[in-house]
Amino acid sequence: EMCTSQHLWIGCRGPYSPSLPLTLLLLPLFLLFTMPQLAQGAITIPKQLKKPPTLTNVPTSFTAFFHEDINLTCEATGNPTPSFRWEKDGKNFELNTTGSGTIKAIKEEPLESYAGHYRCYASNTLGTAVTQTVKVYEGQSIILTCNPPESSIPPTIYWMHVGMKHINQSDRVMTGLDGNLYFANVLETDGKAQYLCTAQYTKAMTVLLDTFVQLKVLQSNDVIHGKKPQLLSPTGSHTLVQTLRGQNVTLECIPKGLPTPKVEWQKINDHLSDLRAELKKHNRWLYFESITEDDDGEYRCRASNTHGHTTHTFTVTVQAAPYWLKVPQDLMYTPGETVRLDCLAKGNPEPIITWSINGQRLENVDDDPRRTVTSSALILRDVEVTDTAVYQCEATNKHGSILLNIKLLVVELPPEILSSDGVVYKVFENGDIQMHCESFGSPRPHIKWERDDKVSLIPDPRVSLLTNGTIELENVTHIDSGVYFCSVKQTNISITANLEVFNRTVILTGPKDVHVVRGSAALLHCLFYKDSRLHDYKVEWRRNGHKLLESSRDDKLWIPVSSPDPPSSLSLSDIEDHSVTLSWIPGPSHNSPITGKHKWQKKKVVPGDFNHLQLILQPFCIFRFRVIAVNAIGRSDPSEPTEYQKTEPAAPSENPTGVRSNSTDPGTLIVTWDKMENRLHNGPNFQYKVYWREAQEENRSWNYDFVKSPPFQINNTGTYTPFEIKVQAVNSVGEGLSPEPQIGHSGEDKPEEAPTGVSCVVTKSTVRVTWNEAQRVRGQLLGYKIYIRRLGPVSARVRREDDRWVVEVHGTNTSKELTDLRLFSQYELWVTAFNKKGESPPSKLQTFNTPEGVPGPPGSLRFESPTNTSLTLYWTPPLEINGKLVGYMVQYQQVKSHNRLLRMQEIKDPNKNDITLKDLDPSSYYIFKVMARTAAGDGPPITERGATMLEGAPPSNITIVSSNTSFNLSWVPGERERNHGFHIHYIRKIGGQWEESEVVNSSQGFYSMTGLQTGTQYHLKIVYGNDTHWQHEISTKGPVPSEMLGGSVTQGWLIGLISAVILLILILLILCLVKRSRGGKYPLMIFCAYFCSDGDEKRSDSQRSLCDDSKVGSDDSLAEYGDSVDIQFNEDGSFIGQYSGRGPVPHGHDGSSPALLTSHSHHAVLCSKYQMCLSVCVLKS
Repeated sequence: EMCTSQHLWIGCRGPYSPSLPLTLLLLPLFLLFTMPQLAQGAITIPKQLKKPPTLTNVPTSFTAFFHEDINLTCEATGNPTPSFRWEKDGKNFELNTTGSGTIKAIKEEPLESYAGHYRCYASNTLGTAVTQTVKVYEGQSIILTCNPPESSIPPTIYWMHVGMKHINQSDRVMTGLDGNLYFANVLETDGKAQYLCTAQYTKAMTVLLDTFVQLKVLQSNDVIHGKKPQLLSPTGSHTLVQTLRGQNVTLECIPKGLPTPKVEWQKINDHLSDLRAELKKHNRWLYFESITEDDDGEYRCRASNTHGHTTHTFTVTVQAAPYWLKVPQDLMYTPGETVRLDCLAKGNPEPIITWSINGQRLENVDDDPRRTVTSSALILRDVEVTDTAVYQCEATNKHGSILLNIKLLVVELPPEILSSDGVVYKVFENGDIQMHCESFGSPRPHIKWERDDKVSLIPDPRVSLLTNGTIELENVTHIDSGVYFCSVKQTNISITANLEVFNRTVILTGPKDVHVVRGSAALLHCLFYKDSRLHDYKVEWRRNGHKLLESSRDDKLWIPVSSPDPPSSLSLSDIEDHSVTLSWIPGPSHNSPITGKHKWQKKKVVPGDFNHLQLILQPFCIFRFRVIAVNAIGRSDPSEPTEYQKTEPAAPSENPTGVRSNSTDPGTLIVTWDKMENRLHNGPNFQYKVYWREAQEENRSWNYDFVKSPPFQINNTGTYTPFEIKVQAVNSVGEGLSPEPQIGHSGEDKPEEAPTGVSCVVTKSTVRVTWNEAQRVRGQLLGYKIYIRRLGPVSARVRREDDRWVVEVHGTNTSKELTDLRLFSQYELWVTAFNKKGESPPSKLQTFNTPEGVPGPPGSLRFESPTNTSLTLYWTPPLEINGKLVGYMVQYQQVKSHNRLLRMQEIKDPNKNDITLKDLDPSSYYIFKVMARTAAGDGPPITERGATMLEGAPPSNITIVSSNTSFNLSWVPGERERNHGFHIHYIRKIGGQWEESEVVNSSQGFYSMTGLQTGTQYHLKIVYGNDTHWQHEISTKGPVPSEMLGGSVTQGWLIGLISAVILLILILLILCLVKRSRGGKYPLMIFCAYFCSDGDEKRSDSQRSLCDDSKVGSDDSLAEYGDSVDIQFNEDGSFIGQYSGRGPVPHGHDGSSPALLTSHSHHAVLCSKYQMCLSVCVLKS
């Protein structure tokens, strides 16, 4: 960084020292040319040798109060003699000099005209001597130092520009605690201003001014490359701050760097949000107001930008002068009591407590065995009257001391009762009552209460004795009536109190609902009971919670139900241009007070006792008035209206509200407002006068135009240009009040420039995107949009995927953290700015890669158990690899075992997705974990619980469900048993031979034996090894085959039926062939015909060809097909089963085997005996 120092101070003082001096005259002095050194030797330089000008005497900045104070000295040497030229505020200044270049003021000219910034030029034929400027390269940091004279009270430092305008400070340019002006980086615009340091000594009423400094900013390539943050203040890496409790402390971190660094604060091992500290000066200051010991600790400031960060640590140590935690009160004690005087003080270091009595240190006072001193208290036992004194407690540490006077008063006063004697207390039954017996004395008197029978009241649970002697009785009854005595123990002092208990007042019958004719009266009754001893009572009636009438002792209420009569004799008086007095005579109120009056437009509501009212009327209107009286019952009829009253026109008294700009297109300014009501026009020819001018040109005259209604459009206003706008109401009489201007803008356009300086800092799955503030927004900046797209894995060829998303950053924030990015991925992003009109062009494309990370868990995990001591694990690769797979880690551990060692198997081949684990315990379960691995480490595991499979065996606990021709066997497979194949052996009990089923798997849990005879007993068994593992006897349902009547007849009938059907099919085939030979040829045709015995019409192709409730044949003839007629149909309902005999051998689980149907098959359907239908379809190709 570059530092400049100013040390020429000119001051002004006095009670009216201005913060902006009356006249500021400034000329910094720098030497432009240096004199050449004399060469060694005897060479003599002639006096006539020409020399360029050299400034020898220049003025300094000062404040002038009189013309005589102005003496701007400018002297120079040179050959030829230099001539002088002055500039004031950058413009040529006419000289009024003495010939040497010194300026003096002319008394005829105003003193204020000399205020400004001056520069002297000394010139001859060889050159000109001028003020040297401070040069600095753009992007560099710089410190402008300000070293005011030292003072017991530090001055307040201000930095200003020419014209004594305060410098706009920001996170880039700010004043430090030392008064210096810090530039984190210098911009080209910083060289267009001059800088002045002023020191204000408030107590001395003095302002000191330094000399102006001019910066010359040179262009540099550092602006493109940027700079890593460093701290301008403080220096080093650590600062120790020691302070006292209650002081204000500021920790300061001023960084430099490009772009401008951001500063963040952190309390080490704590949360900064929980502290009372306040961030100031764009987070450069951490300010503690009235610091406490809780603020003690270490703080770290961190300055960062896109090129890196730097930190500085502050160790804050808070000590404290002694202060009181609790201030004891002066108290009065009685002889014999124990007194404790606390001296609770705190400080850092811990204060030392010392005691004094009446100003004498305790060690200088005679010892008293009744007196004890602890670390923070003085205790006196059995105090006496002579112990009355003033005790001093003093707390001291290295930062100071505090002293406290505690007055101890020991007195002895005789007891007395302050409450009155013979007070009568009255209470209703079941109520609560307090009877008072206030006492005084030293020592404090002990109070006791008794009944007239000398019985103490304390044992009664309804009685409470308060500390002030008052006794409280709850839930009082008539038994509690009587005389009570309050006395001081061990004395003859007492008073009496009389208690009277009244019966509770009860409403026996409340008012009933009544219906009355309008205009008549209603009578409401209220029957109640009261104690006969109550003489002073009132009956109160309320309507809707409000008191209706004055209370009385009557138990009846007469309610007037008629509204009041209308007012009469309306008249207008005191008629002026815009006001009138309305008078009337109120009509009868019908026993209900009139509460107000109503007019047509409810101009005003007045109390019922008013009979006149002054009204302020709107100009340029015609009025008529009438009055309505109102009471609790309702409104009266309106009175007769008054004559017409016309008001004179006047200038508008109001201006339109809601003045705003509603511009939509660039180059136009649309001004709109809320339209005023006609009654507010106040006169004829009403219109609006619209004013506008550019907001930056306050001294420019207003443009205006007249319109009848909003809106008003102004063209050629530029893009989003701020304007001052106002709208004034005018009519033929005049204009309304001058309105306050509002700020409006012309129409917006899309931002013209893309955001610049976009950079990305990647941390794991998060990227922090920063950019420079958008320029040429041409509208109100609503925010920024970050477009980000994943291109694929880092190792893969770049391809743009569709998973692009947009993140909006609202407001003026120029950074955003994007989280949950996929690791080991390539991304690209760009940034746009947007306003209401749209988005700017995109910024330059930024690409970045996320680092390799640990993979996700494998996609799946399953087991196979080749043996009862081994298990093969199969898994699939992770869905999210997040890098390059280098292998897997397999961990397994026994569940609920004493020897729960974690075993691991490392697989270094990333393409291997299985492993066989041997020597496992068949009796235990295991927890298996498989983790994928990349160079970044192991990912989270996929976890499964498993065990090896044990040798299986046939089931032994089998449930059998019998039907006509089948047995359904079911069982529960073993949880960990390996699949085992077995046969079921079966035999008919009468005349049968052993047969066996197909191979059955033990894991399937169900098997259906079919093809059995009805009503037959079978013996079933399972053989395992050479032994019978399971056996059971069971019979099928249905009739015994030997008892089936007409079985042969039925069988013959069925054969005949099938033969007839086949014959019919052949006949129809012949007819179809004949039909085909006569008709046309079709590539594909379906012929379907229906023949019904009852003469029904042909059915359409969409009709079903089988009656749902019909059966084919009889149960006897179809017994071999199962319990019910198990006939299969195709989609149109046609029969596809075969009437062929089936053997007794069972077939699988379904119990039947459907016949195959070819594409040229013929199929027929038989219906019930009530309707004989035959469908014949021939599919021809």
